[in-house]
This record gives sequence, C-alpha cells and structure tokens, in this order.
Amino acid sequence: MSSLWRQFMTYNRYSQIAARALRAGLKEDARVQAEKRGFTALRYQEWENGKGGEQIWVDKPQDDGRAKPAV
Repeated sequence: MSSLWRQFMTYNRYSQIAARALRAGLKEDARVQAEKRGFTALRYQEWENGKGGEQIWVDKPQDDGRAKPAV
C-alpha cells in the first residue's frame, strides 16, 4: 500500500509542490525574491575522447543584471 503513491508522486514532484506551497504563503516581497531563486538554467556538453565539446544552452538564463554563475 505504501508504494502505491510512488506511481504518481516522485520525491522531486513532492518537493516542487511543497516549495510552491511555501512560496505562496510568503509575504509579497519575500515571495518575489523566493520565486527568482527558483528559476534555473540548463546547458549540456558532449564529451568525446576525454575532451569536452561546446556547451549548449537548453534553457538560457535571462540577463537580469545579477552576477553570472561560475562556469
């Protein structure tokens, strides 16, 4: 019976729902800051013969004037 919920709910999905509920309960200024931290950027890099190729953005971050993450 305990494994039945796992067909529909992964831990990642559970944590997304919990984070959304937490952010919704925050005051406006704190909620906006928390939502900004929730955005992610994704890139990948193919490796061949032990050498990395060009990094390709899948979901490029928007430039909002903040410092860039380390490469």
